[in-house]
Amino acid sequence: MKRSWAVTLLTLWVAGGAMTGCIGAAVIPPNLEARVDRNLSFDQLKEAPASYQGRFVVAGGSVLAARRLKDATRIEVLQLPLDGSLEPTGRPIESRGRFLAFQKAFLDPAALPPGTRVTVVGEVTGAVTLVLDDIEYAYPALDVHAITIWPVHVPTSWYRPFPYFGAYWGPYWVP
Repeated sequence: MKRSWAVTLLTLWVAGGAMTGCIGAAVIPPNLEARVDRNLSFDQLKEAPASYQGRFVVAGGSVLAARRLKDATRIEVLQLPLDGSLEPTGRPIESRGRFLAFQKAFLDPAALPPGTRVTVVGEVTGAVTLVLDDIEYAYPALDVHAITIWPVHVPTSWYRPFPYFGAYWGPYWVP
């Protein structure tokens, strides 16, 4: 039985699309999707963390410090806006504050060096007050139910694996 090239191409396209959908992992696990309150902003959470206790939220940003405690790992995060895929974006000046995420399962603090971008799906437990420089700062606190560690983005314009032939009669390397 002969198959036309169009049918073969369509089959490969559909199979490739199905496999592509399986490659990326969801930031919010399916079992938590219905429980996450997407209408709760970080500003609201920061203003009154105790009133949102027990709610599930998604927050992300840049790790400032990670410290192993007796029964959890405490991750201090500088909040950053999330894009459509829930990845932290923007500059630190766009931050709305800090939050603490407590990971109950063992997580080595070395796995989260300062500057690592993370997205946390967690349950609000209230606020934790700690000293930040010379003031007492009330951090919204979350118990981590899922954490996504994002890879470092290297701008493509910085990497030139080949010499550039320019107008001045020869190859030269672009930094």
